Amino acid sequence: MRDHHPHGEHAPYSDVWTGRATNRAQWLIALAGAACMALGIALAVDSAWTSAVAPLVMAVVGCIAAGLLVLFGTLAFVHVALVVDEEHLEVRCGHIGVPRRRIPLSQVAGAEFVPHVTPRHWGGWGYRWRPEKGTAVVVRQGEGLMLRLWDGHTFTVTVDDAEAAVHVIRDRLRPHRRNAAP
Repeated sequence: MRDHHPHGEHAPYSDVWTGRATNRAQWLIALAGAACMALGIALAVDSAWTSAVAPLVMAVVGCIAAGLLVLFGTLAFVHVALVVDEEHLEVRCGHIGVPRRRIPLSQVAGAEFVPHVTPRHWGGWGYRWRPEKGTAVVVRQGEGLMLRLWDGHTFTVTVDDAEAAVHVIRDRLRPHRRNAAP
């Protein structure tokens, strides 16, 4: 459940905040992967190569493997779902929710709104890690949120209405900060 308020207004949130981001352009890349798989299957079924079997097998296996890699690699990052409850933040990618990351709020030092996250900043779409920047789940260009963890790492995720997510996380961190202080 989402609670939307105009910018500047702030009201209590429900027990669970959910958000997501989608990249419909990746469906086109997935179609290219499916086409590559179809080519591999067509080569295997309707092959006129009788003199050399090895090149045919290599072509079939190569097309199917490349197609599967592209197809499943893109479908895993067509969208991301973010769930913030009282104790955790959970990020699930794609239609089956894998990869998934669950971060206890007790490990979060702070949350920041990031107005413009791009795949270019992170080296592409998907689940990314860069030593100088931390970890990110980037499914599209646009707004996102960045968590600063107590261990010094950061975790960034693109999500619609990221500003509301940051408010929810900050509200839920207040009790944790009091408990963490000596």
